[in-house]
Amino acid sequence: MNEVLKALKERRSIRKFKDDMPSKEMIDQIIEAGLYAPSGKNKQETIIVCVTNKDLREKLVKANREIGNYPEGSDPFYGAPVILIVLSKKAQGLNYIYDGALVMGNLLNATHALGLGGIWINRAKQEFDTDEFKQILNDLNIEGEYEGIGHCAIGYIDGKNPELLARKENRVYYID
Repeated sequence: MNEVLKALKERRSIRKFKDDMPSKEMIDQIIEAGLYAPSGKNKQETIIVCVTNKDLREKLVKANREIGNYPEGSDPFYGAPVILIVLSKKAQGLNYIYDGALVMGNLLNATHALGLGGIWINRAKQEFDTDEFKQILNDLNIEGEYEGIGHCAIGYIDGKNPELLARKENRVYYID
């Protein structure tokens, strides 16, 4: 089987990560793959904020936990040491959410291809609707109005990759 197709079939969401930080080279390769995702009219208006700073990571954990109504002390990012936040510029029209979703898919697939684990965590929209998180974008000199699409939490898998589950039937229809 083609290696790309094999990787696409084998990628799974990981819910337990080691503390070990992936190399900057690996993180940059994953980010680059995200930047190569297709975008409507090739506008390329989706951005990625890479968070490895422990203090900012903890802010994200706290905010995500509160928005998701998770119990105190829990980590919605499952201990992943790297959080890639995907945001799309709202001004580009109707495609911005889809463009951000394609970036997320590329990030997750690249993570798996490099032997790491990843998971898409929601609630970035609610986080970046707040003044606290908008200020982070301002501090990075990011101008414009962005909507949080999701977080790609990545790191080394603590345990085994989850088993491949059978796909549901009756999900493809052909018109010849």
